[in-house]
Amino acid sequence: MGKRVLAFDFGASSGRAMIGTVEDGRLIAREIHRFSNDPVKIGDVTYWDIFRLWFEIKEGIRRALREGAVDAIGIDTWGVDFALLDQNGELLSAPVHYRDERTVGMPEEVAKVVPLSELYRRTGTQQMRINTVYQLFYLAKYRRETLASADKLLFIPDLFAYFLTGEMRAEKTIASTSNFFDPKTRDFDRELLTKLGIPAHLLPPLIEPGETYGTLSPALCREFGCDPIPVLAVCTHDTASAVFAAPGEGEFAYISCGTWSLFGTELPAPVIDEKSEAARYTNEGGYAGTIRFLKNIMGLWLIQESRREWIREGENVSFADLEREALAARPFACFIDCDAPEFETAGDLPGRVRAFCRATGQTVPETRGEVMRCIYESLAMKYRRNLHTLTDMTGRKYPVLHVVGGGIKDTLLCRMTSDATGVPVVAGPAEATVMGNIAVQLIALGEIPDWKTARSVIRDSADAVRYDPSDTAAWDENEARFDAILGKSAL
Repeated sequence: MGKRVLAFDFGASSGRAMIGTVEDGRLIAREIHRFSNDPVKIGDVTYWDIFRLWFEIKEGIRRALREGAVDAIGIDTWGVDFALLDQNGELLSAPVHYRDERTVGMPEEVAKVVPLSELYRRTGTQQMRINTVYQLFYLAKYRRETLASADKLLFIPDLFAYFLTGEMRAEKTIASTSNFFDPKTRDFDRELLTKLGIPAHLLPPLIEPGETYGTLSPALCREFGCDPIPVLAVCTHDTASAVFAAPGEGEFAYISCGTWSLFGTELPAPVIDEKSEAARYTNEGGYAGTIRFLKNIMGLWLIQESRREWIREGENVSFADLEREALAARPFACFIDCDAPEFETAGDLPGRVRAFCRATGQTVPETRGEVMRCIYESLAMKYRRNLHTLTDMTGRKYPVLHVVGGGIKDTLLCRMTSDATGVPVVAGPAEATVMGNIAVQLIALGEIPDWKTARSVIRDSADAVRYDPSDTAAWDENEARFDAILGKSAL
């Protein structure tokens, strides 16, 4: 009998536990537990409900063990966020959510100490106020007593691994989202933290994807009635797991399409120069020391939060309804800059789309379909622009665009992306993140020999759908208008 592993995959709005195996040359991922991931606001601060998520991890393990033995456990989550623990290994507080507004203005504050160009040269990381370095600088500046009480910092997947094993480690792909990780040395930039007044002793030892954090603690083994189970470091940043599972061959570009759209390519070494800084591209860690050279784009959050607002207003509308209404609306009536700061936070996102269009002198979308058409076309135009930028920076041509993750279910966006970029879109697998998680575990256990074989197995398992470009002319005609809107947004 083959190996049977348990993968936990946490997104910004939900989590799931899945059993992974290889059967007849195909990677099988079967869901055994799904749960919501709901932030909690207390006063002015938005937290992750880490205690509820820990409860769900334990429930996922129980359900897996009821069906038989588990050979390993792996966890991936979103990036940048962290927990602080005291010298007794106890949490000081629940982790704060990256969308919390405490980091508004922090990049500008950091720049007074370390110029942002120097920060980019050291870390190769796209400037985003949500990055760990800005969260920690806020604490150093305004909550010094919190940092003084802290002994260790653990990123979210490392925190769960600590709960399971008692071992404190930082896996490298999640560490690379921090904005204080050097992609050239593949180590933390402790000198940078010292310059910013952030104690470097907070950092735990690093661990590679495929290595073992430890085994399930004796207390948990007693609780579950099981033998010790290895807890493996997968590519614990969810995008790193998704890119691991991208079924590409040769040189390819990808979009890991979910709440965020991560647009990029896979490289053997970082690219840190004036072009990549101007384009705000980031160099994050991947499996076996590879670099995920990518741009964070505000993704399906724009659609998800718009739908939530309409539901709050009493309109019972599905994603399928919104896609149909968008398709029926007039094309290319208006655009938004998807990455404008006003779209970052929760609330009346359709109202902010209208306000953006009004402020930039465009037709103002009134109906749901018009708002959605604006969002869809703006996203596809962003992808088009980034494909051109990526080609220019790397000197490589990308004949296909692999789209992985839950966003592949949005067929209208996939079709628009192919038309906008002028290259075929291969959509799949939808479960790329969890498949990457499972595959790294199975390589570590010797069930799959290597990464190349893993990608081949995933390719055979993906049931991918291909979208060929059919109408690129209209996108060509409207490109200058879109670029002009981005220029106005930057003013």
